[in-house]
Amino acid sequence: MNRACARPACGHPATATFVYDYEARASWLDPLAGEPHPMSYDLCAAHADALTVPQGWRLVDRRDPAAFGDALAS
Repeated sequence: MNRACARPACGHPATATFVYDYEARASWLDPLAGEPHPMSYDLCAAHADALTVPQGWRLVDRRDPAAFGDALAS
């Protein structure tokens, strides 16, 4: 079963999982997790690529660029 992007009205297939830690002011963008989890968000490639975090937070993109083809190479 394919999972859809968590962004409202998107519906594209999810390719990445976004997790965060408020206390650490940190967030991580990982390859799509094997199983959904209530404390994470699945995103399509377009929404994952456009993801930003609040000022003062850090975003660590741990996806493999090769998994998304030329879209991330440029």
